[in-house]
Amino acid sequence: MLQLSGAGKRFGHKLLFENLDWLITPKERTGLVGGNGTGKSTLLKVIASMDQLDYGNLTAMKGIRLGYLPQDGLTISGRSVFAECMSVFADVKDLEIELETLTGKMSDLDPTSEDYRLVAERFERADSEFRARDGYAVEAQVGAVLAGLGFRKEDWHRQTEEFSGGWQMRLALAKLLLEKPNLLLLDEPTNHLDLEARNWLEQYLTNYEFAYILISHDRYFLDVTVKKIAEIWNKRVTFYTGGYEKYRNQKAERLAQLESAYKNQRDKIEQLEAFINRFRAQATKAKQVQSRIKELEKIERIELPPEEATIHFTFPQPKASGRIVAEFKGVSKHYGAKRVLDNVNFIIERAERIALVGVNGAGKSTLIKLLAGAEALTSGDYTLGHNVDADYFAQDQYKELDVKARVLDDLSSAAPRSTQTELRNLLGCFLFSEDDVFKRIAVLSGGERNRYALARMLLHPANFLLLDEPTNHLDIRAKDVLLDALEKFTGTVVFVSHDRYFIEHLATRVFEIADGEVRVFPGNYADYLWRKEGGHEKTPTLNDVLIGVPAAVPIPMPLRSDAPAKRINPIKLKQMQDQARELEQRIAQLESSIQQAEAKLSEFVSADEAVRLSKELELNRNELEATMAQWEQVTQEIEATA
Repeated sequence: MLQLSGAGKRFGHKLLFENLDWLITPKERTGLVGGNGTGKSTLLKVIASMDQLDYGNLTAMKGIRLGYLPQDGLTISGRSVFAECMSVFADVKDLEIELETLTGKMSDLDPTSEDYRLVAERFERADSEFRARDGYAVEAQVGAVLAGLGFRKEDWHRQTEEFSGGWQMRLALAKLLLEKPNLLLLDEPTNHLDLEARNWLEQYLTNYEFAYILISHDRYFLDVTVKKIAEIWNKRVTFYTGGYEKYRNQKAERLAQLESAYKNQRDKIEQLEAFINRFRAQATKAKQVQSRIKELEKIERIELPPEEATIHFTFPQPKASGRIVAEFKGVSKHYGAKRVLDNVNFIIERAERIALVGVNGAGKSTLIKLLAGAEALTSGDYTLGHNVDADYFAQDQYKELDVKARVLDDLSSAAPRSTQTELRNLLGCFLFSEDDVFKRIAVLSGGERNRYALARMLLHPANFLLLDEPTNHLDIRAKDVLLDALEKFTGTVVFVSHDRYFIEHLATRVFEIADGEVRVFPGNYADYLWRKEGGHEKTPTLNDVLIGVPAAVPIPMPLRSDAPAKRINPIKLKQMQDQARELEQRIAQLESSIQQAEAKLSEFVSADEAVRLSKELELNRNELEATMAQWEQVTQEIEATA
């Protein structure tokens, strides 16, 4: 269908890829992966004939229809949403109009006349083509695609210019899917989709009858939708069979085989060179020496690719909070007549990682703003627990930054004790490399500013993090760094994300927001889907549930009382407060020691050292558990006097 031969492309002086041979078949299902700036989007534009190769050739089959969706930047105006999608079927609508005209002519003509015969023949041909194009179902097709991508029925007749950039990209995607080109080229199509729309698109692409190539930073999406991975790395494009996880395994195996072959070849070369150097001066060995020199010259040297940078960053751990971090009692939030939340009750406990899910507009961002105190309650009570320090990362967090400052200087001012190397490593995790760190914040794009704002916040995290779509604009490597850091985070996290892999590996509970209610699902995203699909007889609402336990089960109430506070000696109160601070310091020391021991255990030195570290780790964990219990008891006694 389409073939690249010896293809190469430069971006200025930088070579992106070379010597690419790729035969794209009618059933192509390929995911393009690679680091930021390696040339994925450029290669997609080359295939779409929107950019030219610097080397090699691109040959396309005659009559091929290509459909290309960029990451962003498309704007549509002048028609309603439904009319814009129906414009895809303009030729089908022309056939429909022609059929109506021909029907009118036939009703006026004599059925025995020659004119009637000619009109009837044309009607039969047009009707056959109309049916072949599924003309009677085009409106149903438009409705199905719009609904799948999250457009509500009441929005179908709104003008397209009324929608934001993200919704404009959804509309552009809808039109492409309805056009059904022979080769669909999608550059990060999930960027502007919520989980429900992503799940729908996964199913749509799985059943798509033609070929597609897509770029995505969502590994689960790639696993479900593609059968081949094309990776751009080290100026080469390498192909792997299967989805993203298979690609990772195959790449590791291929690299291990290459390293083994390289070692064997080096051993052989060293043996040949040693023989040549040893007997070069001996006339009796001249023939053998020449034979080995020729053998050495014929060896095609194996080259190992440069190692990919492995970035690890450990975020500072926050101070410990009380067991109860946040509590909603009968909370409602209304915007005029619109009821976003109604009579919501829940408790969030220390160290929980809660994912907020729901369709677009259900109220995920509203709930996280209420938890952050950025929005006022309409009614009800919201209580933060003891020693809780909340920090909120909004979708537009970048607006709070000092736009005049340079990236590295601004980060240094936020973390004066960190070295330049540590700060640059952190910035590298979030895709700021080389001279990018010296850019002024004012010149960064919206996505770059959001990434930087996230990196800056996580330098000194609070013990209650509220993150609204922190994975936006991050590639897979940066998401992995963030995920790893949050998994090791000892505080509490409530987050919104549309990346299923991220939710799957981070969430310990899922809160689903729908129809003004918040429903709780224990476990990760897979558990949530299992229960949604009938794996649980009844999914209780949070009004019936506290801490994930059905209302029928007796629930231990939080250790506090509404009775009048007991009077206590001020000296004893001061002693308890001092004791609580000392316990908090010891908890922080123990958590740090545990982290260090775990890191050392991951690097084997000797069996004796491993045994020693394991014993030390167990002792520290036991002491941490006992200290936490003692600290909770002291803080509860202090709270009882408040």
